[in-house]
Amino acid sequence: MATRARRTEYPLLPLRGVFVFPTTIVPLEVGRSISVSAVEEAVAGNGLLMLATQRELTKDNPGPEDIHDFGTLAQIKQITRMSAGNIRVIVEGRTRARITKHLDVGTHLRVLVEEIPEPTEPLQEKDALMRALVQQYEEYIRASKKVPPEALVSIATSDEPGKLADSIALHVAARLEDKQKVLEAVSIRERLERVMDILGREMELLELEKRLNARVRKQIEKTQKEYYLREQMKAIQKELGERDDKAAEGEELRAKVAAAGLPQEIAERVLREVERLEKMPPMAAEAVVVRNYLEWIVSLPWNVQTQDCMDLFRAERILDEDHYGLDKAKERITEYLAVRQLVQKIRGPILCLVGPPGVGKTSLGKSVARALDRKFVRISLGGVRDEAEVRGHRRTYVGALPGRIIQGMRTAGSKNPVFLMDEIDKLSSDFRGDPASALLEVLDPEQNSTFSDHYLEVPFDLSSVMFITTANSVYGIPRPLLDRMEVIQIPGYTEEEKLGIGMQFLVPKQLREHGLKPGQLQFTRDGIAHIIRYYTREAGVRNLERELAGICRKTARDIVKGQRKRVRVTAKRAGEILGVPRYRHAQTESQSSVGIVMGIAVTDTGGDVMPVEVAITKGKGSLLLTGKLGEVMRESAQAGISYIRSRASALGLAEDFYEKLDIHIHVPEGAIPKDGPSAGITMATAVVSALCGLKGRHEVAMTGEITLRGRVLPVGGIKEKVLAAHRAGIATVIIPEDNRRDIEEIPAEVRAQVNIVLVEHMDRVLMVALEPGPDPQPGPEDLPLAEVPAGHGLVAQVTPAART
Repeated sequence: MATRARRTEYPLLPLRGVFVFPTTIVPLEVGRSISVSAVEEAVAGNGLLMLATQRELTKDNPGPEDIHDFGTLAQIKQITRMSAGNIRVIVEGRTRARITKHLDVGTHLRVLVEEIPEPTEPLQEKDALMRALVQQYEEYIRASKKVPPEALVSIATSDEPGKLADSIALHVAARLEDKQKVLEAVSIRERLERVMDILGREMELLELEKRLNARVRKQIEKTQKEYYLREQMKAIQKELGERDDKAAEGEELRAKVAAAGLPQEIAERVLREVERLEKMPPMAAEAVVVRNYLEWIVSLPWNVQTQDCMDLFRAERILDEDHYGLDKAKERITEYLAVRQLVQKIRGPILCLVGPPGVGKTSLGKSVARALDRKFVRISLGGVRDEAEVRGHRRTYVGALPGRIIQGMRTAGSKNPVFLMDEIDKLSSDFRGDPASALLEVLDPEQNSTFSDHYLEVPFDLSSVMFITTANSVYGIPRPLLDRMEVIQIPGYTEEEKLGIGMQFLVPKQLREHGLKPGQLQFTRDGIAHIIRYYTREAGVRNLERELAGICRKTARDIVKGQRKRVRVTAKRAGEILGVPRYRHAQTESQSSVGIVMGIAVTDTGGDVMPVEVAITKGKGSLLLTGKLGEVMRESAQAGISYIRSRASALGLAEDFYEKLDIHIHVPEGAIPKDGPSAGITMATAVVSALCGLKGRHEVAMTGEITLRGRVLPVGGIKEKVLAAHRAGIATVIIPEDNRRDIEEIPAEVRAQVNIVLVEHMDRVLMVALEPGPDPQPGPEDLPLAEVPAGHGLVAQVTPAART
């Protein structure tokens, strides 16, 4: 049974990282003022003071909430005053105690303590628990080597289980929280079990530490062994007069630097890196980085270039062999060669080939390289959104590499290749930087002679490189980048050009790829024309090549099966093989109609005809626009309506016609978005046709922007639009007068078959595009304005001769 606890007032000495158990003697260093004052009060009294551990060891002035309630009541055995006001105290724990109340003294801490005497209840498993604890402690001492063996002697002779548990807990290097739990355990059984748990955990940690130490020791021994063997190898090589691998690597790199022909400043910097590499351990991480850097430096073509072929006739022949048409691009290449013959040093041109898909922009770059006898490198910029793709990463990053420009130069192996950058209009940007801005230095002739890659960190000369970029549209290219390039427009092919390409290039290519001989499969011009008209709708020839490949596959199957030995593809046979036609060849109306006028527009595949329909109904003057029209196109329609209202008298319309009529303008193929100002005169003409009851000529198509005063402004894509009109069977095309300069770009065979009418004003457009109405009887001067017949105005006064 436990005796009755006593409550007494004692000074409190807070401990930091130290524990004192009952019956144990512990030396303490006291330096804080509150601690020194508490010790002095205890010495002046009966020598007793309360010892309790702080919860937060870093606090110099702990409060009641910072100190554990459980502690040890101790007796001061000896006190020694030291320098700087510190005191060395030897204390002996007497009994466990609990703080019941904190008293405010001022100079130190004083508490009301409840002493907890050692319990005297009988313990049946006492001997077994004590023996197991002592045995476990012996194993701990042997494994730890931190506790002196003498501690085991003093503990093994103890026959009191509580004292045994306290002594072992004092010497074990356990956590402070675990020792506090042992101190708070009043029950002997609970105290013994907690100490055994602590020893079990410590044994596991010691075992893990032992394995780790063995692993580290083994690694150190291996490293020392390797170092010893290397030193021996060096000594042996020195005696034999041989070089070691590190010295051999350094000499090899120096030889490569000398052979690379680096500029002097760059060579000096690279040699310093070689010296750094020689001083590093071979397996060091930094050595791998430096070695890769040096390999990149010496592998670049600093002073290696190919000799340009100056034969203009040969270059023209190669370009003509590989591509049909593309006269402007071919002319620019021959101009460069001509200037190159006259000037020894010339900067490489920076060309931008702009055109719809499938017209041969990328393959033209290969032909240019072949014509000049230069190396060819191609990179695709579509979807690139990281600036490091162009300039590379800094060497500080793991796995850093140079950018695509330097990688391409290394692949080329010469400093003057033809460098093709595909899809430059599809660059993107995000938080990692803007690659288009990084290309400004690459594509600027004034700067690219000292191009700096983040990985190399030395200037590299790109001035001899012929850069060729490709794009489908200039609108996706940033303005500063576009300003640095010479833009060459590559328009879509005419039907005649597609026929020529198909007969001269695509058919022989597909026959070779499918293992067919010319005698086994023969294409007629009518057959290829039928495929172009009814199975493709594109500016280039990719789909045409696919259709030709499909015919070759089917023919190869029939020949292998023995069903046919020879196939001749005519228009009829092409239709049988390819099935139902996918497109209509001519989209123009078969006859003239009121309220329908043909327009022409530029699309992603080149050009196309675009009929505009207008319906007039009674209403309140609303304007309805349908066909998925963009904002610019809607404003053009409104401008056209305003022009018609201003010319109502001349057109024979009532002044207030717009108040009683609703106008509905529709552009067919409503699922396709449409925008731009070039349909302005088309929509205005269609509205006049519907209001005046005059038929729009079905063989006439037009394009041009309209102003409020009826002026016709120039538009783009004239060649593509005229070619589209020609394909659709249009006989007359109306274009703005200011686009006269663009007529020269239209092929001569198309100009010979299409009548091109240049106009400056909307009045002239109406004269050409609308059929005249009946001659009015009587004249308009004899009738009120509202009774003037529709069609009597300026349109009716035009004779057919005036329209041509």
